[in-house]
Amino acid sequence: MKKLAIASALLSTLAITGTANAYQAEVGASAGMIDPDHGSTAGTYGVDGTFYFKPVQTRNAPLAEAAYLDRASNVNAQYQYSKVDDAKIHNYGVGVEYFVPNSDFYLSGNVGRQDVKVKHDGKDDTTLYSAEVGYMPAPGFLVAVGAKGYDNDRKDGVDPTIRAKYVTTLSNGKDLNLEAGAAFGDLDEYNLAADYYIDKSFSVGADYYSNDLTDNQEFGINARKFFTPQVSLEGRLGFGDVGNNDYTSFGLAGKYRF
Repeated sequence: MKKLAIASALLSTLAITGTANAYQAEVGASAGMIDPDHGSTAGTYGVDGTFYFKPVQTRNAPLAEAAYLDRASNVNAQYQYSKVDDAKIHNYGVGVEYFVPNSDFYLSGNVGRQDVKVKHDGKDDTTLYSAEVGYMPAPGFLVAVGAKGYDNDRKDGVDPTIRAKYVTTLSNGKDLNLEAGAAFGDLDEYNLAADYYIDKSFSVGADYYSNDLTDNQEFGINARKFFTPQVSLEGRLGFGDVGNNDYTSFGLAGKYRF
């Protein structure tokens, strides 16, 4: 049960969404549900926010990728709450992304905490952290290496990571986002994602996630629509398993920019 609880918290974190309009902050709220074949349905809820050091220029970029393509340095924070069977899970996190001015280098760092409280089974609190150094060899293309780790009363560990992200315009004028990442060592974790932009305001995508530590893997499909340059809504449907327990996950996230 605890493995399902921790995996569900990780999934809630994952689950957790052109014009010349500029913005400097974005806030969002999310809600989701995980329905396993065995066990009770779990609910997840979250809020997040990002503040950019300077206004983000959307220009003619896909609205969902405007900050990335504008190389907009930022600080961000998020909180998720999940309830799985007798477990209550709180995830807190803060982070920073920094695109070094007048260069193609990128730095990022994150620190978080996961508090798991299980009825009649005590608490399990874990500190999570990560850091990256990246380089953009071409416009829209980022390659980053780093490390991610965890520390609790029972054990700790640090593993190397690598990831890549590429946003490009296809020959038909449509935009495409491709992402891939992995962590190696005690934590064998992999993720893939792709988003196709039907227009600058609307995308559909698919993703895959695998984590050997929690014996969890999931495939998902998603869509995101900007109703205005400031307001967007994203939905995701996932199909996965933890151990021998299959589940379906559903998620909605709304965001507002200003």
